Amino acid sequence: MRTLFELQVVSNTPMNAVMDKDIVAETFLVQIGYMPKGYDPKTPAASVRDSVPYRLFMDFFMSNMNKAWVVEELAALLGTTKPTIYRHINKLKSIDLLESIDVEFDGSIKKGYRIRFGDLSKAWSFTEANVSMAMDNYRRTVSHFQSLMKAANE
Repeated sequence: MRTLFELQVVSNTPMNAVMDKDIVAETFLVQIGYMPKGYDPKTPAASVRDSVPYRLFMDFFMSNMNKAWVVEELAALLGTTKPTIYRHINKLKSIDLLESIDVEFDGSIKKGYRIRFGDLSKAWSFTEANVSMAMDNYRRTVSHFQSLMKAANE
């Protein structure tokens, strides 16, 4: 089974001089494609930082990286629906930042989600490996395509 890996890659400057975690987070989340540039929440959220995707990432996954959060719990805490939570979880999973683990919730075992390994830097290593593999595959495709075009033009 092939897993979807999708990451937006844009030229950027490291934000090492920025000391506001929210500015860094908001910029980073837009750069990687988790949140669209110029995000306009279609909810009563007053700003991006009040939005479900931002709060999901910052208030839950980043603020308590070792805890595995159940979708029902996140939907209740964020005042939204399970499909909305799943949509944003799936975006983070497609970037390979989240892992799922079984947790007890309301007396039963459910799937919970957390930052992979409980450590964003370690999780990002998986993202980098996927990018490298994708770029290698593009390189092979380009080389093959070049060979096909050369053969067709001879």
